[in-house]
Amino acid sequence: MKLFPQLAIATSLIFGLATLSTKSASAAIVNYAFSVDSSTAKGNGLFSFDDSTFSNDNFPVAPLQSLTFQFDNDPNIYTAKDDIEYPDYPVAFTTVSLADNAPIGLLYSFLDKVNPSKSYEISGTSFSVSSETLNSGTVSYRKVPEPSTLDSTLLIGSIGLFLKRKVRSIKKIKA
Repeated sequence: MKLFPQLAIATSLIFGLATLSTKSASAAIVNYAFSVDSSTAKGNGLFSFDDSTFSNDNFPVAPLQSLTFQFDNDPNIYTAKDDIEYPDYPVAFTTVSLADNAPIGLLYSFLDKVNPSKSYEISGTSFSVSSETLNSGTVSYRKVPEPSTLDSTLLIGSIGLFLKRKVRSIKKIKA
């Protein structure tokens, strides 16, 4: 009976460590979620880029590997290919030199799929619509954790709960 809990813990640790992938310390695919909020348009999107591809310019940018964006209550999905200057844009840039709260910003300009005379622009934390004044809205960013990080957290949490239950059951038996 004592062997089963110890075997379960050892098996969990082995499987958990086996699923963790080794990442290069110099480069990683970084995932961000972003939200647009203006008086006329709200929406959410995701983008990713390789942080080792930042240019060595005064204003370093990195090409995006993927981008999807959708306005609330709109069936159209906008991608990187919808950018007006694709394939040179959209890009991610570091906002260290700006007074923005987010460490990463997005440069993305696209036309409305229903009304092509209307355009949208995301520039860092600013969002603008062609038919409105500049900076008609804001953009907020948050980093999305990698799946391996989430897996590790779940594994450690499960082991912790298992051990907590074991300690409780031992205390009940002794009492």
